[in-house]
Amino acid sequence: MGKIVVFGAGNIGRSFVGQLFSAAGWEVVFSDVDAGLVAELNRRRGYQVVIKREGLADELLEVSEVRAVDGRDLAAVARELAEADLAAVSVGKSALPKVLPALARGLLAREGVEAGEARPLDLVIAENDREAKDTVRSGLAPFLPAGFPLDRRLGLVETSIGKMVPIMRKEDLAVDRLRVFAEAYDELIVDASGFLGPLPEARGIHPVANIRAYVDRKLFVHNLGHAAVAYLGFEADPSESLISKALRLAGVEDAARRAMSEAAAALVLEYPMDLSASALDAHIDDLLRRFGNGVLGDTVYRVGRDLPRKLGKADRVIGAALLCERHGLRWDAIAELFGAALRFDARDESGAAFPPDTAFRGGMAAGGSEYVLGEACGLGIDGGTEERVRRNLNARFWRDSGPARP
Repeated sequence: MGKIVVFGAGNIGRSFVGQLFSAAGWEVVFSDVDAGLVAELNRRRGYQVVIKREGLADELLEVSEVRAVDGRDLAAVARELAEADLAAVSVGKSALPKVLPALARGLLAREGVEAGEARPLDLVIAENDREAKDTVRSGLAPFLPAGFPLDRRLGLVETSIGKMVPIMRKEDLAVDRLRVFAEAYDELIVDASGFLGPLPEARGIHPVANIRAYVDRKLFVHNLGHAAVAYLGFEADPSESLISKALRLAGVEDAARRAMSEAAAALVLEYPMDLSASALDAHIDDLLRRFGNGVLGDTVYRVGRDLPRKLGKADRVIGAALLCERHGLRWDAIAELFGAALRFDARDESGAAFPPDTAFRGGMAAGGSEYVLGEACGLGIDGGTEERVRRNLNARFWRDSGPARP
């Protein structure tokens, strides 16, 4: 079929992107900065993806014909990109800028003697980051010569990634550091208009005309609902560590569904040509079923951690509230979820808190609503939507001494 270079050999890179293209007959080359992981991929030229289903035996998918290069060796990465038919990136928001020097060198390596001879390269951005496309485009500029025709050389293909891959436990990694657990869901939603070349042939690729609708669906329904189970589940029973069991606690699923439905109603108004109420209702049903997949072993701590990011203005909770507010819709269940997030204090297996969450709680104790709503959430006093959301949350959850208790 062709050759794809995948930046990032982590859980999504291996269990989703690499597995999907390998199954379709593509040669898969990972670029990663973990030297041990690179060496093991090159030694074995393959790995296993373990598909976890509730009540069923594990399904083992053998991924073969893969290899890897050290992402710190820019020349080696550039050589691979020079001959690639496609590229993808799945490294996370914070690491995305770090792959751009190698990507730039790869684009330059594809240039022929004359600029017109270069083949364009499409980059599948498997990041679930609404700003990732702009990050790539603007971040490449310092590494390319002035006048480089980036828009004709690099297709930026946004995606919506719905596959859930839990953090691997130490004991699982001790058995096989390449093996990765995942759910059966295998749909890669891509921006059809982002490709400069032909759409790649691989099962599971779902091209759409308006990718923003699906990126927002992922953020404001999937991510919002997942976080709701974590925050509401922790509030219902702080001793329950698993998402699948937290979902079954009294009132948690109903409250999560209400929050997801509020966001879904706003999405229908925001994207009437792309999303329907009936399709989103079915999507919510499917998500709640998938959240209850106990064999994934997903934890309340993993799903809920990183409050400064997840309560940010453009993220799942506040972003959904703003969307509802813009369309004149009620968002009471989303507000209840926000309150539960303020009281979230789950710990990892060793009993340690996530450091940014500790800092967030310290800031909240010292600065109250001004710190949370203004500094952490980023809500302005603009006389418009942001201020209305800010005033609503302040009235619901703060008294003189800080967040109101339920």
